Amino acid sequence: MVRNSRIDPFIDVDRPLVALGNEYRDGHRVDPHQHRRAQLLYGFSGVVVVTTPDGTLVMPPERGMWIPPGVIHSVRMLGNVSMRSVYIQPQAIETMPDRCQVVEISPLLRTLIAEAVDIPVDYDVNDRAGALMTLLLHELARLKPLPLSLPIPRNSMLARKCQDFLRQPTTHDTIDVWASHMSMSRRAFTRMFRLETGLSFVKWRELACLHAALPRLVAGAPVTTIAIDLGYKNPAAFTTMFKRVFGCSPREMARQHARSDSAGAVLQS
Repeated sequence: MVRNSRIDPFIDVDRPLVALGNEYRDGHRVDPHQHRRAQLLYGFSGVVVVTTPDGTLVMPPERGMWIPPGVIHSVRMLGNVSMRSVYIQPQAIETMPDRCQVVEISPLLRTLIAEAVDIPVDYDVNDRAGALMTLLLHELARLKPLPLSLPIPRNSMLARKCQDFLRQPTTHDTIDVWASHMSMSRRAFTRMFRLETGLSFVKWRELACLHAALPRLVAGAPVTTIAIDLGYKNPAAFTTMFKRVFGCSPREMARQHARSDSAGAVLQS
């Protein structure tokens, strides 16, 4: 059983999987780092924001995040986060993505992760613990990606424009405005933007606005205020977009954070 510990003491354990459980308070940050093992993050509660050289990913509650070995990443917690991490030897699974991805967590995988945290790191590979970890490996190979990553372009000028947008996001920014700023035709800009990010400008703008909304939502800002500030015509339009991307409404996510904050307060008392 390994809880509230870093992976460092166990990184070289001769087992394909090591599972850890940690509890983090709202606002906790983990500085940029990397692991020799691949990592699957899973949060029972709270929102996790992971930043890599390629962009930012947001992991809502009950979702997961795949982080390949060697990828430099920093982590920020929004709300109290009950985290489970599975660290995988690179040779244990050879067909996994080579980029970070937010992923769906099936009910079976959720149960296996919860069980894995209570298994000793030097588990017997030939008993029940070994069978459970083997099944967990099989389930990891079935992870389904979710479109919750916000890539940052490699092009320096476009990257600066994206970073500026993230400081003041709005749905009113248009392709024509950005193309003009970069002295490009609309067609050339849209082609370059998709090549640089893998997304259309409209899709990227939508995700950027929703990513920016999460910290304010967790902090208790009214949904109506957030929606208007981001340029949505009304709260209903914002809620529809939010629910389509994150799988729950803004108010539902706010309630989840309220419950996790209450649970965190009880643990602290």
